[in-house]
Amino acid sequence: MRTIEWKDGIVVSIDQSALPEKEIWLEMKSCAEVAAAIRDMKIRGAPLIGVAAAYALALTAHYSEAKTKEAFLEEIERSADMLRKTRPTAVNLFWAIERILNKVKGAAGDVEALRKLVIDEAQRIADEDAEVNRKIGEYGSKLIEDGDTVLTHCNAGRLATVEYGTALAIVRAAREEGKRIKVIATETRPKLQGSRLTVYELMRDGIPVTLITDNMVGYVMFKGMVDKVIVGADRVVRDAVINKIGTYTIAVLAHEHSIPFYVAAPLSTFDLKAFARDVVIEERSPEEVTCIGAVRIAPPNVNVLNPAFDITPIKYVDAIICEIGVLDKRQFEKLCECKGDV
Repeated sequence: MRTIEWKDGIVVSIDQSALPEKEIWLEMKSCAEVAAAIRDMKIRGAPLIGVAAAYALALTAHYSEAKTKEAFLEEIERSADMLRKTRPTAVNLFWAIERILNKVKGAAGDVEALRKLVIDEAQRIADEDAEVNRKIGEYGSKLIEDGDTVLTHCNAGRLATVEYGTALAIVRAAREEGKRIKVIATETRPKLQGSRLTVYELMRDGIPVTLITDNMVGYVMFKGMVDKVIVGADRVVRDAVINKIGTYTIAVLAHEHSIPFYVAAPLSTFDLKAFARDVVIEERSPEEVTCIGAVRIAPPNVNVLNPAFDITPIKYVDAIICEIGVLDKRQFEKLCECKGDV
């Protein structure tokens, strides 16, 4: 089963906040329910957030009682505004919203025709995500050698996408080719996506994985235990990669130890009209830092800084793997020159 699916007016997606203790499937019938799931990180991962936003607009279209095209478009716009406020950093969210809005605004026909158009386009976005991630795995697996140990951060697996993953798609593809691959997964404080989700995925797939705390990365690299680093991305801009907080630290350590540092991301994550200075970094609740689950670990009233993402300069990235291939720095710069037009 896919991580997220459209089932005749219901969006079904796994509740990632409950993993690994429980496998709970959310059944959402409104844009507001999907928006809440994105905001609360029950649905997370840049590509999955984009698909979820598309499906949320499909829910609005499906249940709309509008009689005119104008009224229908107003409903879709209101839902789009609601979704835009959920997670400000992940560009896939905005990409999916704008793709559907542009499609429906430029279309002719009555409300029924527009309703079908929105639902069909949302499904197309989901299907494309699955195909794109397979291609990322196929291209990226060529960078992996038999016997490699890959370090990854956060969760860029099937749970972050429709079904196959980005960074973990490369690991899966390499394994499917018969390569003996091991993974080192960082726990990824403060929400522990690495320990809760990445380890959960890999163990279910029978892929050898070792869990470490975030501050052990330097140790395992110094000890020669890491051959490659592969991470996902929430946004790729002209001069940097924006990904889960802690990525920048890993990139600098990888550079210091001459370990290749790769980013796996679909083109829908690229925002090549922007620079790092243009990106709004999401600040999340202090309780994510002061507590582990429901247990408080810090004194009351302590000041907390909790950015969800950090910024890794492109100079630390050896290549970006996307659905059109493996982009080294020169190829990425060429893509930037045409602002992402491929």
